[in-house]
Amino acid sequence: MSLPRQRISLVTLGVDDLARARAFYAALGWIEAEATEGMVCFQFMGQALMLFGRAELAKDQGREGADLGAGGVTLAQCFTSRAEVDAAFAEAVTAGATVLKVPEAVFWGGYSGYYADPDGHVWEVAHNPFWPLSEDGSLTLPVPA
Repeated sequence: MSLPRQRISLVTLGVDDLARARAFYAALGWIEAEATEGMVCFQFMGQALMLFGRAELAKDQGREGADLGAGGVTLAQCFTSRAEVDAAFAEAVTAGATVLKVPEAVFWGGYSGYYADPDGHVWEVAHNPFWPLSEDGSLTLPVPA
């Protein structure tokens, strides 16, 4: 069997305090699919997100002692309306997120805002009127004409 190359199966976020990160995502309503000592996984549509100790992740990568940092990558959730964006943003802030940019109309014709989770991982919440979402929330980019 030959799997498609253009895909992501798992995103791993290095965290400083697994219990704190776990509580943050639980406050967003995320449900754990798997957890062992040292990691927590959340199942998405065909993908998973893992929380893993930052120092342990550096060691696993063969870069023990490396400063993995955060913020160089943005994870995004798209919504079907500005009201949904505002609600998701407020929920994240209530759960302990740091406000980076309050949702607003943006130059490309959409609406978006940014927050950082307790470990500095940046999330965008956005409504893009040019990218319709499926009923399950999945995104399929429009085929160019």
